[in-house]
Amino acid sequence: MKNNIWLDAVMGVVTGDALGCPVQFESRDQVAQHPVAGMRGYGTFNLPAGSWTDDSSLTLALLESLARLGSVDPDDIMNNFMRWLYDGEFTPYGYAYDIGRGTMQAIRRYKACRKYRSCGGTGESNNGNGSLMRIMPICLYCAAAQKKGGLSDADAVELVHMTGSLTHAHICANIACGLYFFMTRALLNGEGTLRGRLSKGLNEGFAYYEKTLSDHEFLHLYDRLRDLDAFAATPSEEIRSGGYVLHTLEAAVWTLIATESLEDALLRVVNLGADTDSTAAVAGGLAGIYYGYGAIPPEWLEKIKRRDWIESLAEAANQRFPLTAGESAPEK
Repeated sequence: MKNNIWLDAVMGVVTGDALGCPVQFESRDQVAQHPVAGMRGYGTFNLPAGSWTDDSSLTLALLESLARLGSVDPDDIMNNFMRWLYDGEFTPYGYAYDIGRGTMQAIRRYKACRKYRSCGGTGESNNGNGSLMRIMPICLYCAAAQKKGGLSDADAVELVHMTGSLTHAHICANIACGLYFFMTRALLNGEGTLRGRLSKGLNEGFAYYEKTLSDHEFLHLYDRLRDLDAFAATPSEEIRSGGYVLHTLEAAVWTLIATESLEDALLRVVNLGADTDSTAAVAGGLAGIYYGYGAIPPEWLEKIKRRDWIESLAEAANQRFPLTAGESAPEK
C-alpha cells in the first residue's frame, strides 16, 4: 500500500513537465536529432535541468488551495492563478513563463470581472490542454471524497468540470478532464495491469457521458480510447502530441499502455515532440499513481526545482484528504 498518493501523482506531473521543458515546441523530427534520455536543462527556455513550467505551477496553485482550505473554492483557486501570472508565485524562479493563451485570457477576464463562471473560454478554439494539464488535484480530491462516501459521480464530474472551466469551459475540454478523473479513480480503486485499470476507468467515463450528455458529438472525438487493445497498436505516426486537448489525452494514454515503467513512459511521450511538457505532465500524473514515487529515477528527482516545497504541499493535501490505492505495479 502506498503512503502518499498525492505525492505519487503530483510529483509524476512535475517530473513529466520538467522532462519536457527543454524540448517544448520542437517537432518530432527535431527531438529525434537529440532524443531526451534523462533530466536535462536549457533548450527552449534556457533553464537548468529540473525546471518546470505552467503545467506544474497551475497544478500546484490548485493543490495549495485545496490543502489550505480543505474544500473547493473556485475564487480562491483563481486568486492563486492570478498570483502565479502576475506575481510569479508557484513558479521555480519567481516569474511565470510558458503561459498558454487561453489560460492567460481567462485569468485576465477573472481579474476584470471576479466571476469565476464567466472567465473560461467557451468556443471550440478554447480546447487547448490548459485545463487537463492541471486537473489532477481535483481528481484526487473527488476520489478521496467518494471513498469517504456522499459524493456521487454526478457531483464529482461537476466539480471536475467546474475546475477545468475556470480556464477552458468548452465541453470537449470538460470531457477530457472527466475521463482523466475516471482513469484516476480506476487506478486508485483497481487491481491488475495499468492498461486494465485505465480501460475500466475509460469505460466508466464513456458510460457516464453517454447517459448524461444529450449531444455526443464531442464525446465521439475520443472514440479511439474506447478499445485500448486496439489503440495500443496504433502506429506512432498516427499519434499527435500538440496542444489540442484530445491529442494530449490520446498521446498520454497511448504512451502509458505501450510501456512498462514510469521512466520509459515519460521518455517516450516527451520524444513525441510538440507540446512535450503538457503531454508528459498528463501522462506523469497517471503513471505516478500506478508506479509510485519510488519509481521516479533518483537522479531525476534530485534535479527538480523547489522539490521540498512541492513535497510539503503534497503532504499537506494527504493530511487533509488521505488516499490509499489498490495493488501497485509489480516490482521488476
